[in-house]
Amino acid sequence: MPYPFPDAPLPGDPLAETPERGELRRALRALIEKESPPARIRELDEAERFDDALCAHLAAQGVLGIDAPEALGGSGDVRDQLVAVEELAAGPTSMAAFLIGHYAAVQVLARFGRGAEHEALLRRLIAGEARVSFALSEPGGGTDVARAMRTRAQRGASGFRLDGQKTWTSGAARAEALIVLARTSPIERSPVHGITMFLVPARARGVEIREIETFGIHGLSTCDVFLDGVLLPESALLGEPDRGMRQVFASVNREGLNAAAATLGVGRAALELAVRHAREREVFGKPIGAFHVPQHWMVDAAIALDSARAQMLRAAEIEVAGGDSGLVASIAKLVASEAAVRIAERGMQLMGGHGYTRANPMQRYYRDGRLWSFSPLTNEMLRNRIGEQLLGLPRSY
Repeated sequence: MPYPFPDAPLPGDPLAETPERGELRRALRALIEKESPPARIRELDEAERFDDALCAHLAAQGVLGIDAPEALGGSGDVRDQLVAVEELAAGPTSMAAFLIGHYAAVQVLARFGRGAEHEALLRRLIAGEARVSFALSEPGGGTDVARAMRTRAQRGASGFRLDGQKTWTSGAARAEALIVLARTSPIERSPVHGITMFLVPARARGVEIREIETFGIHGLSTCDVFLDGVLLPESALLGEPDRGMRQVFASVNREGLNAAAATLGVGRAALELAVRHAREREVFGKPIGAFHVPQHWMVDAAIALDSARAQMLRAAEIEVAGGDSGLVASIAKLVASEAAVRIAERGMQLMGGHGYTRANPMQRYYRDGRLWSFSPLTNEMLRNRIGEQLLGLPRSY
C-alpha cells in the first residue's frame, strides 16, 4: 500500500477523507506541482522571498477563506485547513507557515472584530488583498509570555498609547496590520488577566519592524516589532478589555493543530524522498532499502506519522463537535514535529553527501520542520501539559 494513507485509505477507516476533502487535496497538489515546483521552491528559499503568485492562486481557490464566516466568503472547517497546511508544508513549506498565521488572524478578527472597518479588513484577508501578523511573543518571555509581558497599553482621553517590543512576529515585514497583545491592568490573581488585544496599523507612527535572520522558513519574514508611543483609537480594541489572553487561547490551540498538519507534511515529504532514494541507490550490489537498519527506521517513521495523523484528525473532529481538542492536538503536534525532524535528519544521513547539498530538499525539510518543535509552544511545555491533563501529575509551571 502506498504511503501516505490519505491517498490509499484502508477500507472502513473511520478517519478516511470525504470525497470533497480528497478533491481539495488533489486540487492543491496539482496547483503546487504547476505553480511551485522544486526549482521554484529552491529559488525563493535561496532569495528569502515570499511567493506572491502562489498566494494569489490560493486566494482564488478559496483556500485563504477556509473556516471563515460564510457571509464573508468563507467555507469549510478546520479539517479542510489541515489538508491545505499539510499539502503546502510538503512542498513550499514557508507558505504553510504563512497559512497558519493567516488562519489565526482570520479567526481572531471573525470572533472579536468590531464594526465595518474590521469586517472590511477580514474580507480583504480572505481575498488575499491584505495580510495581518500576530504579535504575541516578547524578548523576555516565550512560553510564559503573559507573566513576562512588558508591552503596555495606557488608556487616554481618546484611546490608547502603546509601548513595548514584540519578537518572532511572522510575516510582519509585509503586513498591513498587527494583532498586538499588551498589558492594560496589573497582574492580580492570574497573569493572563489584564491583557488586551489590539489591531495596530503596521505603518502607524511609532511602529518599527526589523527582520530577523532565521535558520529556516526563508519564504516568510520573522520580525522584531518595536512600539514607541503608538496612539490607537478606541476602535482598535479587539474583544473585551483585559481578556485578550483568554480570547487568544482558542487561536493558539488551532495554531497547534495546524502545526501538527505542517509537520506531517514535512515528515511525509522527507520520508517519500528517503524511500525513493533507498529504492534507487545501490551499495554492495543491492538497494539501500534492502538493509535492515534503514528499512526499520523508515517503517518506524511511517508508523509515527500515521499515529500523529490519527490524533490530529481525532482532535479536529472533537473541535468540530464543539469540544476541547487541546490535549489531543498537543499529542498530535508533539508526535508529528519530533517525527518530522528525525526523518529529515536520518534522511540526510541516508543520502550522505547528496542530502547535504542545497540542491536536495532534504536539508530544507530539516531546517523548515525544526520550527514546529518549539512553536507555537515548545515540545517540552507540551509534555508538561500532557503530564498534567492526561496523567494527573502536578503542574510544573
